[in-house]
Amino acid sequence: MAHLNDQPIRTRGDLQRFEAAMPLAQRLPERSILDVFIGAAQRVPVRSAITMLTTGAPDEQPQRVNYRELLGLVQRAANLFTTLAGPRPGVAYMLPGLIETHATLWGAETAGYAVPINFLLQAEHIAALVEASGAKVLVALGPHPALDIWQKALRVRERVPGLVLLCVAAPGMPAEAGVPDFHAALMAQPETHLVFGEPGRNDDVAAYFHTGGTTGTPKLVAHTHRSQLVAAFGGAVLGHMQADDVVTATLPLFHVGGTIHGGLSAFMAGMQLLIMSPSGLRNPAMVQRFWQLAAQHGATRLGAVPTSLGAVADVPLGGADLSAVRASFTGAASLPPALGERWRHITGRPLHEVYGMTEASGLIAIDPVGSEGANHDGAGSVGWALPYTEVQVRRLEPDGRLGAMCEPHEVGVVCVSGPHVSPGYRNPAHNAGVFDGGVLNTGDLAYLDDDGRLHIAGRSKDLIIRSGHNIDPVMIENAMALHPAVAMAAAVGWPDAYAGELPVCFVALRPGADVTADELHGHAQAHIGERPAWPKQFFIVDAIPLTSVGKIYKPQLRCDAAARLVTGLLRNTLALPDAQVLATDGGKRGMRVRVTLPEAARASAAVVEQALAAFLFETEVVVA
Repeated sequence: MAHLNDQPIRTRGDLQRFEAAMPLAQRLPERSILDVFIGAAQRVPVRSAITMLTTGAPDEQPQRVNYRELLGLVQRAANLFTTLAGPRPGVAYMLPGLIETHATLWGAETAGYAVPINFLLQAEHIAALVEASGAKVLVALGPHPALDIWQKALRVRERVPGLVLLCVAAPGMPAEAGVPDFHAALMAQPETHLVFGEPGRNDDVAAYFHTGGTTGTPKLVAHTHRSQLVAAFGGAVLGHMQADDVVTATLPLFHVGGTIHGGLSAFMAGMQLLIMSPSGLRNPAMVQRFWQLAAQHGATRLGAVPTSLGAVADVPLGGADLSAVRASFTGAASLPPALGERWRHITGRPLHEVYGMTEASGLIAIDPVGSEGANHDGAGSVGWALPYTEVQVRRLEPDGRLGAMCEPHEVGVVCVSGPHVSPGYRNPAHNAGVFDGGVLNTGDLAYLDDDGRLHIAGRSKDLIIRSGHNIDPVMIENAMALHPAVAMAAAVGWPDAYAGELPVCFVALRPGADVTADELHGHAQAHIGERPAWPKQFFIVDAIPLTSVGKIYKPQLRCDAAARLVTGLLRNTLALPDAQVLATDGGKRGMRVRVTLPEAARASAAVVEQALAAFLFETEVVVA
């Protein structure tokens, strides 16, 4: 079994001593993902590994699987996939958070490799991912009254010749007739041993996770058994995970946060996952009952992305007893300090930030969990790099190359090295500029403080560059989150012919709140120290667009900002009130903008193109 730490990592010196006391190979003897489940089944065979909630109703009888049973499910799934598709098969899945999803994921990695798919994508994009991955099997949720996963799966099967499709019946629904039922096929396989010999291990590919957005060429990131094990081990160590812990599992299992830190790390420690419905905190009932469910099931660790935490924090405790809670975790997006303070006030425990990315097997750094009652010195940072790995912050040269290491508190690009770094993309042509000699260029901006803690300053592509001055949008967003009427804020660049970009800010308000743009401007000027960072405009919107894992989707906001700019220019400057505008690319410069003019304004087409050229827009003018 992995040699986890008996005492929490409280200081940088503790971490250094932990690394020096024993080499990684001795600390982490597991060589395959299956070894994690074998070890847990030997240590804590009857402890609940997964508690599955479906409705969250007070009288719900949850489905439970202990560690012995979970090992059996993983081995059954590995045997099934090999029987269906031969040695080392690729297995894609389109599944919400279910016990069957864990069986599929870890069984696929044991037999061959898994291809987790975001089922919210369009069917055509899913098919392209499945084709690019080389997967031979697709496991998908069957017909469901609210989810269209099964309809998409059927279209994917039409696009990918020879793909074997398995149906996981949705809770309370029958399996699809004429398609192999996953549960029945699973139970027909032996659970006590593998029928195909040795599982994958070491540097064998364990999974391909897709990344790079929802359009364009699929980018599949390779994970090996070693990379996932090292990342999960680091998460368990810095999280000081214990076998008696119960953690709220809210992230989707197509995302590295839900699978590695929220899954494999916990299994390595012998913890219990409390799956809060198949949809996690996208389920409004789980948000409303989060505190009661956490108390009812003795949760010791709470976790979710910042946007979900904000929604939960708005729900009254209702008398829920949180005395069992030891720590809380968040990641996938930056944490507004105001939300961190609210969460600490509600739970009595600090909120620890987790930093990772798919190309580093899900984890890079964690603000470590100290002993209960210890001072929390890492607030505002994502802590230290995982044990036996290295994080550097390097200067970005004008030509885009990485330069020398930055001084403390100097913002630069985060570069990561260690055995948890991916060997690269499935298509090596995508590696340039990201993977260089075992070093991962994350594209994230950050600085190290005097104690070596990492502080994230945003994505390089999200920087707002005003007349050569770099403005961190997170600084604006954190300041605006302090306003009592603001539920969420997102800052992006507004194209400007003179300055290149000017900061603007989209805000969504709390229920029942009201605020004027003038009041927001006044708040910004009082709380943002850099005058160039004061937003030029505030746009009050019903909701901020989010990705499937709760990150603010900046490309859509950049399109929205550009469309607002061009619409105002056409109507107010060029006197074309009937023009219609669509911004179709969320890139920072050279954005594609389509302008539709009525027939009566045909003569203005050239004027429109000339006016928008100053903003470096790629303009298409259509006369309807």
